[in-house]
Amino acid sequence: MMGPSHALSGAAVWLAGSWALDHFAGYAQSPLAIAVGTTVCAGGALLPDLDLSGKVTRNQGGATVARTFGVFSLFVAEVIEKISLGIYTATKLSRDPRRNNGHRTFTHTLPFAGLVGWGTTALCAGSGKWAVVAVVFFMAGLALRGLFDEWAERAGWVIVTLASAAIAWFTAANLPGDRGYPMLGFAVGVGCVVHLLGDMITKNGVPILWPIPTGRRMWRMVGVPNGIAIKVGGRGEVLVLRTLFTLIAILSVFAMFAPHVLQRLDLDAWADG
Repeated sequence: MMGPSHALSGAAVWLAGSWALDHFAGYAQSPLAIAVGTTVCAGGALLPDLDLSGKVTRNQGGATVARTFGVFSLFVAEVIEKISLGIYTATKLSRDPRRNNGHRTFTHTLPFAGLVGWGTTALCAGSGKWAVVAVVFFMAGLALRGLFDEWAERAGWVIVTLASAAIAWFTAANLPGDRGYPMLGFAVGVGCVVHLLGDMITKNGVPILWPIPTGRRMWRMVGVPNGIAIKVGGRGEVLVLRTLFTLIAILSVFAMFAPHVLQRLDLDAWADG
């Protein structure tokens, strides 16, 4: 899927999950905590595509999300792509094809999602609030680039960076003291998993089974049959999926913060029926 769809799916899943935790488990969160978690999950849903590098010195090419912070994020994408390619080359089996780039390899696996989720939690627990702010800054940039792709393209990476810094500053000013913030790492990991699921419904699939070998292949791409696969950038993705994700996000927000509105809608629908 494209960046905006990934980011929307991450935001929708986190908001729907937050509502479910509140409604069924009584786990209520403050509006700020939900906003931060949604931002981080939306950014995490773009994180795996940082394995698509471009031309660093020219600030060109690569995945859209790789250009979030200009040449700086493009350089990070270049490093991640090379590491991913190295892991692929070192672990591939005889039936795995030879590759010259690392896109849709290591960062598109469940171990990567678990690693970055655990790493984020460990970083925030060990370094406290300022690590949280750094994570929010980076993830907010990815989320802005995905959720507001056309605006971010026009504004440029400097404005996106300043907006991310403003979000991080607001977070620093309003979050309580050191608590470890384990939900932050969980949000990053969930976002990555949501990305994998989104790519699995496209034609190319992802190596979701890695590092479990299947036959003589370690990097088998798994996805839905081509006949029902979503065309990247097609109407099924842009119109249907994005509309669905947006509705889920909006209804989840209403359910958490204005439940009487939904109750009123239910009563009106019942009266009309």
